Amino acid sequence: MKGKTSNIFMFILMGLLILGLAGFGVSSFGGSNSQVASVGDAEITVTDYGRALQNQLRTAAQQSGRAVPMAEARQIGLDRQVLAQLVNTAAIDNEAALMGLSVGDERVAEQIRQIPAFAGLNGAFDREAYTFTLQSSGLTPEQFEDRVRKEAARNLLQGAVIGGLRVPEGYTDTLFSFIGARRDFTWAVLSAGDITLDIPAPGDADLQAHHEANAAAFTLPETREITYVLLSPEMMLDQVAPSEEDLRQAYDAAASIYQRPERRLLDRLVFNSTGEAEAALAQITSGATTFDALLEARGLTLDDVDQGEVTRDDLDAEIAQGVFAFPQTGVVGPLPSPLGPALYRVNALLAAQVTSFEDAREELTAALAGDAARRAVADEIEALDDLLAGGATLEELAADTPAELGTLSLAAGSTDGIAAYPEVQEAVRTLRDGDFPEISILEDGGVFALRLDGITAPRLQPLEEIRDTVAEHWRAAQIDDALMAEAEALADRLRAGESFAATDLSPRVEDALTRESFIDGTPPSLVTEVFALEADGDVTLVPGNGEVYIAQLDGILPPDSEDPDAEFLQGVLSQTISQGLAEDIFTAYATALQLEAGITINQSAIDAVQAQFP
Repeated sequence: MKGKTSNIFMFILMGLLILGLAGFGVSSFGGSNSQVASVGDAEITVTDYGRALQNQLRTAAQQSGRAVPMAEARQIGLDRQVLAQLVNTAAIDNEAALMGLSVGDERVAEQIRQIPAFAGLNGAFDREAYTFTLQSSGLTPEQFEDRVRKEAARNLLQGAVIGGLRVPEGYTDTLFSFIGARRDFTWAVLSAGDITLDIPAPGDADLQAHHEANAAAFTLPETREITYVLLSPEMMLDQVAPSEEDLRQAYDAAASIYQRPERRLLDRLVFNSTGEAEAALAQITSGATTFDALLEARGLTLDDVDQGEVTRDDLDAEIAQGVFAFPQTGVVGPLPSPLGPALYRVNALLAAQVTSFEDAREELTAALAGDAARRAVADEIEALDDLLAGGATLEELAADTPAELGTLSLAAGSTDGIAAYPEVQEAVRTLRDGDFPEISILEDGGVFALRLDGITAPRLQPLEEIRDTVAEHWRAAQIDDALMAEAEALADRLRAGESFAATDLSPRVEDALTRESFIDGTPPSLVTEVFALEADGDVTLVPGNGEVYIAQLDGILPPDSEDPDAEFLQGVLSQTISQGLAEDIFTAYATALQLEAGITINQSAIDAVQAQFP
């Protein structure tokens, strides 16, 4: 098993290595800057660094949905991540060389023959495909085979370092006991209607103090002042009304939707002979067995016999006659099938559904017009781009094209108007002062362009402008304070030994809840706070939504050993911990090797490589 796992691991590594070869030729750099770094005697060439950096940028672009420029990559540390990974690999290569660790030519050849990129038309290794692929990537066979040999040696060294690791059983058990722990508790909610409130009207000093103490609640967020143009398919609908002929053609093309014949939902159970099928049907009819029991006895599932939704035309004439003549749900047969005599179970009778052209007209019109409108918008994109490239403003764009002009003040989380589009939100987030408007495409087929007119910094609203709002906020705070004071008094009574029954509240009892449990209508932190209690009888108070939740711990329970998911959870924990431990140990090992061998960095070569990327 260990050898098989190792082979699979090597196969994956080789595949990734081939994928990494594309797009970065070995001739990109040369001269005195032939390497960007070294660890001991192991060198990191400019080509290795450039290829790894390109792959990392490609991955970042796929994740973000846009190209990531080199300047941004440096800001988020992608270049440093790439260099750190290569230094780590070089440290392992250097140590493997010092140890004399390597693999033979036969092993290298075996790994190369398994790489799909080198296969010919018959699926077997092809020498010409091998040579051509490497030449396209700027590598000779000798260079690539050396990479494969080093990769295999690294794999051997890694296996030697972490292969014997075992997670202490007590460690996994401790985590499982924490995650699977359960609690019994009783809780009740205290609201404003449960207490007597006598809150006077606030004075000027009260409001001023509350306004100052809660400035964040009364501060308007940063807003971006945006001018935009939008051209949506809806704006083009009046120009693309479909003709009668188009509607008729669309109706005919969608006949399977608008003219659905009578159908049946069927299961089919095949037998060796007609006699066996007749005997089974007799047992079903008499009630001695059921169709499902016959399936179970033969080790079949519903998926094995499901025929789906069928029409008369889907079945042979004899089968269709028998099935569709059956007036109700139930089992019919024996009838023929391609596999032999069979019983058919009719699970549902679906009547024919015919939608006339006139009844479908509105739906067809909307579909055709919407499609035509999206094409009309697409036809405008080139003209819009040309106008912007020629220096036209958004105002001029709106005057000369069907696009409409608008403005908005956009704060974080705003979804009003055009800001409801995720594409617009992302564009606004990255928009900078002085950026030229560009045409961007929306998911619904519309297009837009933006201009940043200004940024309004966060601003504390003056008390005189929001006096009523502050007064409402002050009163809510007074109610919260009164509720908490009453809840504290009730909690003291519960801690002293009184039960919830002695209060005027309506308690609820929860049994064996886990940390992942959630009680509908309560704050998410309620269960978390209950698990923080240490002993039976302890009480916690959780405020939320103008109420206070009072919970008392009734019992601390271990994980449910009979839960079918318990064994699975323990296995996942053990595997996750093992992987994390192996990664940490190997990282520490590689770091120690780097310190021992010494690292040399050629910053000018690094800068030269990065300069090749936009």
